[in-house]
Amino acid sequence: MINDIEIVDLLRARIPSFNCKPGCHDCCGPITTSSAEMARLPVKTAAQHEAALKHWNCVYLGPNGCEVYEERPLICRLFGATPRMPCPEKCRPEEMIDHKTEAQIHHYIANTRQVLV
Repeated sequence: MINDIEIVDLLRARIPSFNCKPGCHDCCGPITTSSAEMARLPVKTAAQHEAALKHWNCVYLGPNGCEVYEERPLICRLFGATPRMPCPEKCRPEEMIDHKTEAQIHHYIANTRQVLV
């Protein structure tokens, strides 16, 4: 049987990539993510968490943008890759995500325990 980490890997591989505007964080904010995705992210102490949220909308943002870009959760990867979640800076992949994959990602998110990042 396939586990959550393998599901996340399969879904991540099917999201088209594109280059964000350096330092941009217009689409970032408080999000929820699965335990499998959260396990890929560095653990923040309560003090780090509090300090980051004084300046940013997400604990993984910094002055140069997302500090965990390569490991960012599925919901973050969807921004800009689907017309339903457009990039405010008009960045996008050459081809948007297919509807089936997008639906599978939303289904995964809706059917797994989510934690606030």
